[in-house]
Amino acid sequence: MVAAALRPGAADIAAADVARYAATSAALVVLVAVIAGGLGAVAAWLVAMHRFPGRGLFTWALALPLAAPAFAVAYGYADLLDVAGPFRTFLRAEAGFDLPLSLRSLWGAALVLGLAFYPYTYLTLRAALEAQAAQAVEAARTLGAGPWRAFAGVALPMAWPALAAGLSLTVMETLADYGAVQFLNVQTLTTGVVRAWSVYGSPAAAARFALPLLATAALLIWIERASRGKRRYGRAGQRPFQPARLTGLAALAATLFCTLLLAFALLIPATWLFLSALEIEPAWSRLVPAAVRTLTLGVGGAAATVLLATLLALTLARLGPVGRAVSLGYATPGAVMAIGLLAPAAVVWSVAPGAASGFGWGVALLIYAYAARLAAAALEPVEAGLLRATPSMVGAARLLGRSETAAAFGVRLPAARGAVFTALIIVFVDVLKELPATLILRPFDFDTLAVLASNYAQDERLAQAGPPSLMIILLALPGVMWLSRRVAAGRPGPT
Repeated sequence: MVAAALRPGAADIAAADVARYAATSAALVVLVAVIAGGLGAVAAWLVAMHRFPGRGLFTWALALPLAAPAFAVAYGYADLLDVAGPFRTFLRAEAGFDLPLSLRSLWGAALVLGLAFYPYTYLTLRAALEAQAAQAVEAARTLGAGPWRAFAGVALPMAWPALAAGLSLTVMETLADYGAVQFLNVQTLTTGVVRAWSVYGSPAAAARFALPLLATAALLIWIERASRGKRRYGRAGQRPFQPARLTGLAALAATLFCTLLLAFALLIPATWLFLSALEIEPAWSRLVPAAVRTLTLGVGGAAATVLLATLLALTLARLGPVGRAVSLGYATPGAVMAIGLLAPAAVVWSVAPGAASGFGWGVALLIYAYAARLAAAALEPVEAGLLRATPSMVGAARLLGRSETAAAFGVRLPAARGAVFTALIIVFVDVLKELPATLILRPFDFDTLAVLASNYAQDERLAQAGPPSLMIILLALPGVMWLSRRVAAGRPGPT
């Protein structure tokens, strides 16, 4: 990537253009982090530390927006809130005023991405808050601190590693997003990568946009790990925190906040896409093959990624920092990963053009890109699952004459079955929503649901973009529901 950026072909992209795109990306990251972090933190605080009507539903339902790609949320709101859209037309006609904010702007993109990505902060922070011991928060309350002050002054600092992890994921997803920001006319580094490749046909120019993204990804990982240090999420052997019951207006406000958050993040844009789709005749001849291709890539990408992550987890102690470097893959935007694979793919094609051409080669390259980018997302749950097999269990297998490999496959992997399945679901959902890497690396006439929705949206046929966007949500929703309910059921009981 560095060598490509220094080639003469990159000279047509001025440094000022790269700086302008980078400044826009930085502003978008700050806005999305504030919006998503704030929404996710408040939702986690309400669900983890209080009891109110609907809490049992919201505990897992607030994570469901993860099933919706950010570009689908953007399409729904753009069709509803554009200047000529039905909502603003109604406001002008009936109320005599118009909305001051244009959705196709930096602020509009930040609002859309904040709604789409808040579950990352919500899930990580809620899990950390629920794992905390009760004594610290109760001590703050007895000293006169109110509920909010006890949360901000005691509970939140104790859960800082979780908040840092959630915000890091939010920032990574914001930097990696292409479909939503491109549609909303916001020029970020990721849109610059895709434009340099697709419009100018210059991998060297694309590499110049990609380098700041890679540097930011590495910096984010370092900041997140450094902020955590040696701190941990909970304290063993202490009574877990028991949520306080809200009543009256406080309970109503908590229920209303969670309801509106879920509605604005998922229900409203998805419902509007569905209603718009009812007015057209879906192109089933394109939708069905695209759905089959999307499922094929999702299953193949998830299997290849989890296999790679499992092998890495089993050998992580030997690999050391080299194995940990795989975390950079998840922080790498799909567009950057795709551009980085173009050069080695061209070398393979030049050596063996017959073997490295055609449909099979393109699909294999796509699956390899997914595995390289998402291996870290699968590595975390698989590594945690392998820890269920204690050293004494592995030692017993070795004493019975099993080799290290046989002990790994006979003892450690069976103990991590649930974690492996969790990793499969996580990667499967991510692959379903992946757009830029698929756009760049897919074989000719190999449109997935995400690509099909993007093509319709570029032609401003948002009603036609609704069916493929909704199909992605429907395919991802069962997996996200299972994951969310699994996390919600993991609340620790009395120790």
